[in-house]
Amino acid sequence: MRMMFQERNRFNVACLVIGLAFMVVSCGGGTEPPPLAKGGAPKEAAKKVEPVKVEEKKEVVKKEEPDYQYNPGGKPDPFKPFIQLSPVRELTRTTPLTPLQKYDLSQLKLVAIISTPDGNIALVEDSAGRGYFIKRGTEIGKNDGKVTKILKDRVIIEELYPDVWGQTKKNEVLLFLHKIEEGGES
Repeated sequence: MRMMFQERNRFNVACLVIGLAFMVVSCGGGTEPPPLAKGGAPKEAAKKVEPVKVEEKKEVVKKEEPDYQYNPGGKPDPFKPFIQLSPVRELTRTTPLTPLQKYDLSQLKLVAIISTPDGNIALVEDSAGRGYFIKRGTEIGKNDGKVTKILKDRVIIEELYPDVWGQTKKNEVLLFLHKIEEGGES
């Protein structure tokens, strides 16, 4: 078996050498230029033909006005972005945050509503189980929310948030009182 591989390698090397030799011979290894035709050197210098100058006619070119002409007046610039990005400035608070302002409204649960002659008072509970009394005007939530109404079954909180264009929008969030059914909690 080993003998067969050695013979094949010799055959491949021999074919390669013969192929290279054939290429060298066929491409021509000489540097002599081919012989010139009878008559000696080329006659390029003897014949110089000057181009004939043709009189150019000057035509009066009429400027044709197009049927439609674009008027950009009153139209938005197509190369300006629709939304202008401006650096976001953090509002600095002069007063410290209350514990209720550190929670997101989704983390608070409305537990009870107490009716008083001065107005309703609500009890909300955070995720740790601590309760907080809130009344109308109390600041609550991370998004500068304020309690606007306390009804008999829900609390309405108004949050302010910036929209895409940088304008401040109001969002009403409702916290509902979960009724306890007989036989346990809801």
